[in-house]
Amino acid sequence: MLAAAAVAGLKILSHRYERTVTREQLLDPDARRDRTDLDDTLNYLLVGSDRRPGATGDDQRSDTVLVVHVPAGTKRAYLISIPRDLLVAIPPAPNGWAGGSDKINSAYEHGGGGEAGVRLLSATLTRLTGLRFDGAALIDFAGLRQVIDLLGGIRMCVDTEVRSIHTRTLFPVGCQQMDGARALDYVRQRYDLPGGDYDRQRHQQQLLRAMLDRAGETNLRRDPVRLDQLIRAVGASLTVDTNGVPLEELALALRDLPPDALTGVQVPSHPATIDEVSYVVLDGGGNGLFDAARDERMPDWAQANPRWITRL
Repeated sequence: MLAAAAVAGLKILSHRYERTVTREQLLDPDARRDRTDLDDTLNYLLVGSDRRPGATGDDQRSDTVLVVHVPAGTKRAYLISIPRDLLVAIPPAPNGWAGGSDKINSAYEHGGGGEAGVRLLSATLTRLTGLRFDGAALIDFAGLRQVIDLLGGIRMCVDTEVRSIHTRTLFPVGCQQMDGARALDYVRQRYDLPGGDYDRQRHQQQLLRAMLDRAGETNLRRDPVRLDQLIRAVGASLTVDTNGVPLEELALALRDLPPDALTGVQVPSHPATIDEVSYVVLDGGGNGLFDAARDERMPDWAQANPRWITRL
């Protein structure tokens, strides 16, 4: 869900608004690509924290972890959702974390939260996948909610009735218009859904598509005040690391990527209980998914593994 702010933002931010975005070193040196070539394959890490009012930097976990894989030519993008409870090996961190096995969403916490937390998370993902990244974005909930509201809300199609564990709101089956608060509440649900966290991942991917669809439908160029508000809201919600590439150049490179070119991907895996703790465990190392992303074979992998593909 938080990926939406990053992708939508990179498509509309111009040089004038670069100063509204906070820039930090979000990628660990071992997870960073030496040089980004916008004509080559691109990999971006998008992270959203479940920060709550009063939470400290050491009391947070990453609520959303998503890898955006863009093959050379930027005509298609694969949104790879990483299960929040995936059991991984987390490397040591400068803050004293000695390293060890844990859920991947705890890497952010073990790193100390914030930018340092994303660095440890990026190192963990590179160790897991073999991918190195061209950039990363850390996105906050409040900013994303405002972006959706400034877009005039989005249309989401609920496939299974569910009641929010946070607000007790009931989401009935059917397509419906949602404001920012309602949309974010819906895509954060995983309990009482048939697929649990896998359904949550799919709904987050659908949120991204819905935001991009809405941005395309809204003629913001004829409403400069609203456009200015939207760009500033997107910028304020992001902390980015573009590996030295100006945001304007990145936006130009991605401008021809239409919403219907997005493909949602879930990591082949299954739930498991280990020492009375619930985890998600990879199926056969991910069933070749990460090899396919590294070797430019994602279309073939997607065709051969329809169970793990979401058509957005």
